[in-house]
Amino acid sequence: AVPFFISAIILEVIVKAILRKGSTTRVNDAISSISAGIISELPRLYFGSLTLSSYIWVYEHYNLIRLPWDSSWTWIFCLCAVDLGYYWVHRLGHEVNIFWATHQVHHSSEEYNLATALRQSVLQQCFSWAVYLPLALLAPPSIFLVHIQLNLIFQFWIHTEIIDKIGPLEYILNSPSHHRVHHSRNPQYIDKNYAGVLIIWDRIFGTFEPEDEPGVYGLTSPLATWNPLQVQFGYLINTMKRSLSYDSLYHKVATCFNGPGWQPGKPRLGNIEDIPKIDRQSFIKYNPKCSDDDVTFSDREVDNLIFN
Repeated sequence: AVPFFISAIILEVIVKAILRKGSTTRVNDAISSISAGIISELPRLYFGSLTLSSYIWVYEHYNLIRLPWDSSWTWIFCLCAVDLGYYWVHRLGHEVNIFWATHQVHHSSEEYNLATALRQSVLQQCFSWAVYLPLALLAPPSIFLVHIQLNLIFQFWIHTEIIDKIGPLEYILNSPSHHRVHHSRNPQYIDKNYAGVLIIWDRIFGTFEPEDEPGVYGLTSPLATWNPLQVQFGYLINTMKRSLSYDSLYHKVATCFNGPGWQPGKPRLGNIEDIPKIDRQSFIKYNPKCSDDDVTFSDREVDNLIFN
C-alpha cells in the first residue's frame, strides 16, 4: 500500500496547487509525518501477529456462536462491530492520558493532509488490540482481519482539505469535514468525532460536532520539534515525570488514567475553559529555518529527550 499512499500524497499536492485550495503541504511537516509512519511500523517486525494471534486464541477457546464466514450478514455485522471497537479505542486514546501519550503523535502535525494520515504512534498498537477481543466470541478471524485493515485504509482519504462535504452521506459516514473537526484544537472541537468509518457512533454517544468554522490543527500544547524521538516519546516521558512529581499515590495514578487536561482539583477530563480560543489568522505554525547543524541527529539530542 505504500506506493499508493505516496502517489496519493503527491497527487494531493498537485490538486491543491491547481485548485488553490487548503494550506500548502510543507516538506518539513510531511517528512516528519512520513518518518513517524515508518517508525510506527517497526514493532510489527516482532509483534505484528499479536492482534490476530490473540484474536484467534480467544475465538478457538471461548467462541460462543460461530457465525458463518460466507454470510453477507456476518460481514455487515463485523463491519459495524470492528468500527464500534475502533470508536472506543480512539475515544480511550483521547480520554485516558497514558493512551493519549501514544495517540497524540497522530495529532501533533499542524497541517491536515494525506501525509498526516501516515503520522502514527509506535506504541498505540500495544493496547488497541485488546478492545477487539470480545468480537472473537462471535466473528471468524478471517473476516475480522479483513475489516480491521479496511477500517484503517478507509481513514486515509479523509485526511484532506480538498473535499468539503459529501452530501447526505455525512449523516452516516465519517468524512473529511467530520475528521477535520477531530484534528482541530479549537475548544468546541476538542474530543469530538472519534469515528472510523461510521459517524453514527458519535451521534449515538454524544461526541459529534459539525464543522461550523475552519479549524486550527495540532496540539493545544504544540511540540515545536521535528525530532522523531521527541514526537513519539516526548509527551509520554513528560507524563511519567509529572506523575512521579506528586506525593499522593492517587495523584500519581490519576495523572496516567484521567484525561490529558486533568490536574488536582479539576474534573477527570479537565476544564474545556482552560483551552484558549484560536483562529487561523492569528495562529503561527512551527516552521523554523534549518541550518546545516540542525539536520544532524546527534547523541546529545537523545540525551536531551530523556534527561531534560
